[in-house]
Amino acid sequence: MYEELKLSRMIKGLEQVLGQFPEHRTGQNTQYELADAGMGAFSVFFTQSPSFLAHQRDLKLRKGRSNLENLFELRNIPSDNQIRNLLDPVSPSHLDRRYRQIFQALEKTDLLKRYRSFANQFLVALDGTEYFSSQKIHCEQCSHRVLKSGETNYFHSVITPVIVQPGNEHVISLEPEYIVPQDGHAKQDCETQAAKRWVEKQGDFYAKRGVTILGDDLYSRQPFCQALKDKNLHFILVCKPDSHANLYETVDFLAAQGVVGMKVVRKWLGRYAEIHTYRYANKLALRGDQSALEVN
Repeated sequence: MYEELKLSRMIKGLEQVLGQFPEHRTGQNTQYELADAGMGAFSVFFTQSPSFLAHQRDLKLRKGRSNLENLFELRNIPSDNQIRNLLDPVSPSHLDRRYRQIFQALEKTDLLKRYRSFANQFLVALDGTEYFSSQKIHCEQCSHRVLKSGETNYFHSVITPVIVQPGNEHVISLEPEYIVPQDGHAKQDCETQAAKRWVEKQGDFYAKRGVTILGDDLYSRQPFCQALKDKNLHFILVCKPDSHANLYETVDFLAAQGVVGMKVVRKWLGRYAEIHTYRYANKLALRGDQSALEVN
């Protein structure tokens, strides 16, 4: 049952996906395969060592064979610059299929079942993160912001959905969605638009598996909530008072009437106890107009 989750099998599956990357080179200089560049890049993250490739070249010179060849079956070891030149023109979305394959392999095991949380749901946390930032280097795919100094900061960011579980420090990564300029859009891309694209692409698949989406206040806006409802996804999103004034006014009014529910949970921590007080109400308008969604 765990055969598909063996490291060698997972690496072989990744190599097959990398081997289907579209060829963008037009010249005759094809010393390295795109799959070699992809496996070389993956090896750096796998070992968490930025100098890994240089070390492997030295290892091969001294001993005739490197760990890259043993672990990742790399035939040629491209340099860092060669990897960037080969992979930069390739859309990261070509890797989405591998995320799905790994998830489906996990579905056949008890490991994924153990990530079920309250109401037998998978909790999928959405959040954005920057993975590149520079005031000098930039490309057509960069987002940008103007700093207080007047300089422009260029950056790349991505939505990274992960399955989480209370008390578990390990997460399961799902298909990311990159925040990049979209064709036909005058405004630069943003985190919420990228999250909506992720829901549109992946929502049907994960909704069938019992998923609750988690997100911070940035996501608790009606268009995104409606996108989740359209895909039959449950969600728990943070709503802050300064961004949802109408909702909190309603809560305060209901509390004054004594109709807001309350639950108190006491947790003993050995030397002292924590008391958590929860208030709840159903069918509250998310915003202050007649077309507002009702949320719980």
